[in-house]
Amino acid sequence: MTLIGRTRARGVETLALDSPANRNALSAALVGELADALTDCAKDTDVRAVVLTHTGNTFSAGADLKDPPHPDALVGLLRQIVELPKPVVARVTGHVRAGGLGLLGACDIAAASTASTFAFTEVRIGVAPAVISLPLLPRTDPRALARYYLTGERFDAPEAARIGLLTAAGEDVDVVLDPVLDGLRRSSPQGLAETKRLLTARVLESFDRDAADLTALSARLFASPQAREGMTAFLERRDPAWVDRAWADPAGTDSSGTV
Repeated sequence: MTLIGRTRARGVETLALDSPANRNALSAALVGELADALTDCAKDTDVRAVVLTHTGNTFSAGADLKDPPHPDALVGLLRQIVELPKPVVARVTGHVRAGGLGLLGACDIAAASTASTFAFTEVRIGVAPAVISLPLLPRTDPRALARYYLTGERFDAPEAARIGLLTAAGEDVDVVLDPVLDGLRRSSPQGLAETKRLLTARVLESFDRDAADLTALSARLFASPQAREGMTAFLERRDPAWVDRAWADPAGTDSSGTV
């Protein structure tokens, strides 16, 4: 069963995360298949740009807790998106959680419908948004990241655009993306590749400097007792042991995403 849908129109290859049963969680299999599809796009001279989108009402719920990718594989996928010599455009019409936000950060342009919601839920299960910080920290407002990393709060598409997680948001994401894709189709392959290289230099510096440390941090946290309790609580649909119901605001609960 394929986990990545592939279509092409006028030089734009669309790759759709197609595992709606688990809300397009980043399993080892999905990460591997997406990496293979991106490799094909890089080699194909008929592909001018890539659109990364999804089926179902969730772009990605984060890492699949039942079949998680190795941290090195996730780092490799994020770097592959950043280094691809063709623009990668995220098209979101649903919810994005945790590791899924790393995919948005790696894309060159990201647009979402105003019905979309976002949350960094890692802290609520005892881990940290370690690996996904590689593309996010250089591109996103640091004060906003501090809030949303530390609280796990949900935020909407206009806020995601304000803080730099998204390029743009609108009621109809395809209307938002029409002029973007038209511009990419009018641009030369060499011009796109070299301009992207200029734009991603700072992001790639973060990979070169921090990838090994953040990969080790991710592995250590996921193996910790608190993470085991957090993941078990998530799968059992209950609060983890450290949540004091007398302190927590019930309205702030978010059980809609994995990490």
